[in-house]
Amino acid sequence: MMLLVVKALHISLVVAWFAGLFYLPRIFVNLAMVEPGSVAERQRLLLMAGKLYRFMTPLGILAIGLGFWLWFGFGEFIAIGGWLHAKTTLVLLLVAYHLYCGRLLRDFLAGRDAHHHVWFRWFNELPVLVLFAVVFLVVLKPF
Repeated sequence: MMLLVVKALHISLVVAWFAGLFYLPRIFVNLAMVEPGSVAERQRLLLMAGKLYRFMTPLGILAIGLGFWLWFGFGEFIAIGGWLHAKTTLVLLLVAYHLYCGRLLRDFLAGRDAHHHVWFRWFNELPVLVLFAVVFLVVLKPF
């Protein structure tokens, strides 16, 4: 029973973390499009982005922690194969993406808008691709 509770919590936290990973770069798109004189709009978007980042960070940490608990605590995945190592690599990529979003947020807060809104639109698609890959690895366990 405990295994199923941990799995359910893990899946729920992953979904919540991904919601943040999908939405934060979308806010960056809007920030990159703010007209130079629109101080109130920029401040509102920065406030939203900061709150979202602070909210989604513990969700990601808990999701990863429960994933490790499933892997090492219950031991059900250890002998299965390379799919889990591929999934772990993709999760590390997501962690790097998450941390890079934090850096981009700090750049926006400092007034350094380094990228065009089109760049952020493409950047926003990366977690979608990783999500598809992770789900297929978990469901199909191809290797």
